[in-house]
Amino acid sequence: MIQQQIKGQVSIETAQYLKVKMCGMRRKEDIAYANEIKPDAVGYIFFPKSKRYVTGQQAKELEKNLDQKILSVGVFVNEMIEKVTEIANEVPLDVIQLHGDEDQTYIEQLKQQTDKEIWKAVRVKDTKDIKEAEKLSVDRLLLDAFTEEKDMYGGTGKVMNYDLIPKKGISKPFFIAGGLHSKNIKEITEKVHPYGIDISSGIETDGYKDLKKMKEIMQITGGRHE
Repeated sequence: MIQQQIKGQVSIETAQYLKVKMCGMRRKEDIAYANEIKPDAVGYIFFPKSKRYVTGQQAKELEKNLDQKILSVGVFVNEMIEKVTEIANEVPLDVIQLHGDEDQTYIEQLKQQTDKEIWKAVRVKDTKDIKEAEKLSVDRLLLDAFTEEKDMYGGTGKVMNYDLIPKKGISKPFFIAGGLHSKNIKEITEKVHPYGIDISSGIETDGYKDLKKMKEIMQITGGRHE
């Protein structure tokens, strides 16, 4: 059983199915597409070095048109806590996703300033990275591919080595990300049984969200369960 989330609150448990987060929303069209296909969550990226970067004000304007049943997730990379909480309240966000090198001390300080859910992305180089992440006081984990490239915190399109996931499973609900698309999602999810998927480049054509590809993902994953 897993928790079903509704805007502004966490509801009681519902039957398990694969959650879908579509990340990198930055245009009015992206929000319109999301409203049509209804993923569980959409993500706004507040990392200036990302090609999908949006400001807090831009995300606020996009959020005004987002279906209230779709969670809004803000992605931050090594950002000052005050800035994270400012944007989280301004948009407003339902979830704060930390995608950099944030540690337990950072997370504890952040939790003192917000009651929003916190998810932590882990760039998995070996199994130890996952085991260390399980100790963090966050609500969800997001497993992403590791890269040696400087300042690359996700969004690379690189597929993670899923053999690194412990055979006994992971103690926290986890999303998988990195190189996901309509041709590999079914095989990967059947192998590792994640809580959900986080997809961005796999639903884009020429760098922009593609409604046809977004629909394909929802069809493959079984669509949203209200």
